[in-house]
Amino acid sequence: MTLTDSLVDFFLETRKHTENICEPLEIEDYVVQPIVDVSPPKWHLGHTTWFFEEFILKPHFKGYMIFDEDFSFVFNSYYETVGKRVVRSDRGNLSRPSVESVYAYRTHVTQAIKNLFSATQSQELYDLLEIGIHHEKQHQELLLTDIKFILGNNPLLPIYSDSFTEHPIETESQEWISMDEGIYEIGHNSNAFCYDNELGRHKVYLHPFKISRNLITNQEYIEFIEAGGYKKFDVWHAEGWDWVNQNGISAPLYWHSIDGVWHNYTLNGLQKVTPKAPVTHISYFEAFAFAQWKGCRLATEFEWEAAQTNFSWGQRWEWTESAYLPYPFYKKADGALGEYNGKFMVNQKVLRGGSVATPIRHTRPTYRNFFQTSLRWQYTGLRLAK
Repeated sequence: MTLTDSLVDFFLETRKHTENICEPLEIEDYVVQPIVDVSPPKWHLGHTTWFFEEFILKPHFKGYMIFDEDFSFVFNSYYETVGKRVVRSDRGNLSRPSVESVYAYRTHVTQAIKNLFSATQSQELYDLLEIGIHHEKQHQELLLTDIKFILGNNPLLPIYSDSFTEHPIETESQEWISMDEGIYEIGHNSNAFCYDNELGRHKVYLHPFKISRNLITNQEYIEFIEAGGYKKFDVWHAEGWDWVNQNGISAPLYWHSIDGVWHNYTLNGLQKVTPKAPVTHISYFEAFAFAQWKGCRLATEFEWEAAQTNFSWGQRWEWTESAYLPYPFYKKADGALGEYNGKFMVNQKVLRGGSVATPIRHTRPTYRNFFQTSLRWQYTGLRLAK
């Protein structure tokens, strides 16, 4: 199999998976936007398509027929270089274009990419296609978590799917892994795909530390709640304490106490909380407060990367104590793609690992996810360090 064949197959597999995620939806689900952070499913379908059209087909496919001139305005996300766009908070107002039209747009662009790559292309184009594939995989996770937020805020708490497993059981006993002090190399170091924020491999000095083998479970987190963790100002950052009180936070997102028993909304519907499953849908503020309550702390992203071969990961995005900053030698790409990561390196915390919603072939030990400290609609969890 040639590079072209394997990459195009990867592209087609990725495009199909996005549409499979949307298969359980009703037509009314496609346009809902409950909060600014959540985008309607229809927008994800269009935006991931626009990426291929804007960065590959328009500049590199002679004779390509643009599907609809207005779609660049509708489906551009944050690329200032490309031009004007719909304000993020207004994506839920897009009753048009129709869902049918967006699926037709996907078909049009997918076929055009197949046609373009039916012939051998430059390495630059192969690299752009690979970035586009992984960009869509990122949106597959966002699509799934956005769908969960949409349905989880519907008063009927409808079931999305009976087959999706959100809450794997922690089967290993909790114990501490000791890591020696020393100099460790951090960052991506292979020819496989990575994002630019993983580059700039460099050395860091780490003091001796310990990191927990397992993620914190729901049962452990319930103990924090029952001990009054959300009422103990001294385990919270000042900003986190304000967030708790201003928003009336008393449990992870999607949790409901029914007759004294904790339930949580899942993609399988409302269910009792699984005690031995890793806690999820918590903010950095909550992860920090829990660690403080336990007399521990969160690992830095460097400690996590140095230790990750010693434990299982990939069920929850794990909050770290590291601010999202560029590595030494980081260089932002020229043009629009330079907006992909660099301009977000402020006021965010790094998360490591992956989650039950992360698509296959999209995780690696050097992956640096990042979110603002109050956000918790992703599958976020925590692992203790000391």
